[in-house]
Amino acid sequence: MPKRIFSGQVVSKSGDKTVVVRVDRRVMHPIYKKFITRSKKFHAHDEKNAHKVGDSVRIQECRPLSKLKTWEVVEDAV
Repeated sequence: MPKRIFSGQVVSKSGDKTVVVRVDRRVMHPIYKKFITRSKKFHAHDEKNAHKVGDSVRIQECRPLSKLKTWEVVEDAV
């Protein structure tokens, strides 16, 4: 099974080598048929502490690194 890859924006640097990434997705409302923006935050591993708040990044699934971290930063999103 391939690893999932999401694009998002860094909203927080929580601790050493960890960033919190907000991933937005657009879904259609089942009744009103309008598009709504849903978002979710993921804790991701940033090995080099290279990213700061406001950066756009891509994250990928990985093995559990801690209680909350199961994602890793792959690259900067363009």
